[in-house]
Amino acid sequence: MTSYSLTAAAAGTWRLGDLTVNRMGFGAMRLTQNGRAFSDERTPHDRDRAVAVLRRAVELGVNHIDTAAFYFSPLRSANELINRALGPYPEDLVIATKVGPGRGPSGDWLDWARPEQLRGQVQENIRQLGRDHLDVVNLRMNGNRPVSDLFGALAELREEGLIRHLGLSNVWPEQITEARAIAPVVCVQNRYGVGERRADSQDVLRLCGELGIAFVPFYAIAGAGRESGVVAEHEALLDVARARDASPAQVRLAWSLQQGPHVLAIPGTGDPAHLEANVAAGALRLTDEEMARLTALGQATGADVA
Repeated sequence: MTSYSLTAAAAGTWRLGDLTVNRMGFGAMRLTQNGRAFSDERTPHDRDRAVAVLRRAVELGVNHIDTAAFYFSPLRSANELINRALGPYPEDLVIATKVGPGRGPSGDWLDWARPEQLRGQVQENIRQLGRDHLDVVNLRMNGNRPVSDLFGALAELREEGLIRHLGLSNVWPEQITEARAIAPVVCVQNRYGVGERRADSQDVLRLCGELGIAFVPFYAIAGAGRESGVVAEHEALLDVARARDASPAQVRLAWSLQQGPHVLAIPGTGDPAHLEANVAAGALRLTDEEMARLTALGQATGADVA
């Protein structure tokens, strides 16, 4: 990019309930490893560099961080890195976590949580982050099945004051409707990106906009590469990147943000230079013609069940 404003505020703001965040945020998943996040090949990043990246993100105006207790490698925990780097936390910092999946101490994946197990997962996040409550908790789903028992359990914890706001992850439109009948939903996290979208992604994106719910795409940079972060770029995307003197990742982020004012970005990295490039993408505005070219790439795919 030939010129840009290096601040997360350049992308604008959105409200998660009563919390205002800059639309350019940060995802903590990649802080804990160089390899795939959900494989057994977890080589930890340097701890001091991860702490430095988090602190630099906040310096650049990032006030929305996405994390989870199950983001960890043999020697690193994303939540604990956040706690070390940013505690005591800035007043405007919003930390969103996820529950549903679970991992044992050695990293092995456990069965998805039952309603009565969600309290323990919420408390685990609270303990690791060093807080007395969680700003936003997203219920991660693993299929198009009823959410009422699980979401209802989280709604009870919200009533107790352990959770401020609730969201959903990896869901279908009917699951959003079902959850909203139980408690307010402030955000939805689904897979969405250039050339890599769930079959119902446009319906979810549109529904969130109509309801004033934040839509938070994951894998927005990686695309088909997902956890590995490796993707063979489309020539049309490379053409736009070259014309804008931007990286393909920056173009992907800009395209995502321009899907609507309710769309938030949570790109993750353990590299300080990549962090600054991601934040800078919040100031990139693509033309209608560029947006149309990128939107036409790829086909919608099946649901993500990771």
